[in-house]
Amino acid sequence: MALVSIVVLLAILEYFVFSFMVGAARGRYGVSAPAISDDPIFERFYRVHQNTLEQLAGFLPAITVYGFYGNPQVAAGLGLVFIVSRAIYAYTYINDPAKRAWGFVPGWLATVFMIFAGAWSAYSAL
Repeated sequence: MALVSIVVLLAILEYFVFSFMVGAARGRYGVSAPAISDDPIFERFYRVHQNTLEQLAGFLPAITVYGFYGNPQVAAGLGLVFIVSRAIYAYTYINDPAKRAWGFVPGWLATVFMIFAGAWSAYSAL
């Protein structure tokens, strides 16, 4: 579970990096808080941050359960897929939102796999 714990912390660190990017974008594009819709480029930074939070809500319990009851090495590897996927998602969304699926799909699939594999592993442990 140590590897899973490290990956979880890396995912949270990535989320914090995205929050700092939003703060920097506020200054760069002149969007004063609490506004979130004054500039279309700023909105992309903001959406990357919010969409990542939405994905973390499923990813964090999925990797934890699968890592505990299933295979922690596979869980950690899939967690790294999620982290890299979110970085690609951020890059593509900020530059061309129409291409964001390249970063969304791999991380989402990793999470979905861990949800079902974690559920099966936990059930098998009963």
